[in-house]
Amino acid sequence: MATRDELRTIALAEFTSAGYGATSLQRIAELAGVSKSSVLYHFDSKERLLEAAIGPAIDRMHDVLAPLEAGGGIPDRAQFLEEFVDFLLQYRLEVNMFINQGPSLVDVPVIERANELVRRLATFFQANAGSLEEKMRFGIALGGAAYMLCSAQTYDFPDIATPDETRAALVTILTDLLG
Repeated sequence: MATRDELRTIALAEFTSAGYGATSLQRIAELAGVSKSSVLYHFDSKERLLEAAIGPAIDRMHDVLAPLEAGGGIPDRAQFLEEFVDFLLQYRLEVNMFINQGPSLVDVPVIERANELVRRLATFFQANAGSLEEKMRFGIALGGAAYMLCSAQTYDFPDIATPDETRAALVTILTDLLG
């Protein structure tokens, strides 16, 4: 029998690749090699399974944003960028869902929580960046890094670097863009 964690992992991969709307609990059960009732034993609905699959990423994103919203301005840019990159790398599939499915799933409460965090991040940088150019740099840098990682996942690009090399490259590039 598949465990709760295995079902979450399988569901997240399927939600990301096929889409939340196109994924059924029956499909997740088939991929896990269990019956649909076994999935329902752990999660009473597809929405609860989605919450379990992406909830930890939403919680982590909230933690990354908290220092930004706690005081005026961007506290420690280098630390924020490292935490943001770590978040993106740890939660690639979840970020993929936020970017690619968030706008179309506004009626799903857990997705709306993620959408709200994305709006808060954008609002923070709109309010705290000086010029239009600086505002655009933040949007392009942070959004571009997120999109690049989720595109690599979506289009199954082969990994060309180790996770440590990828992290170092992203931190360097973001620091350069936002310098």
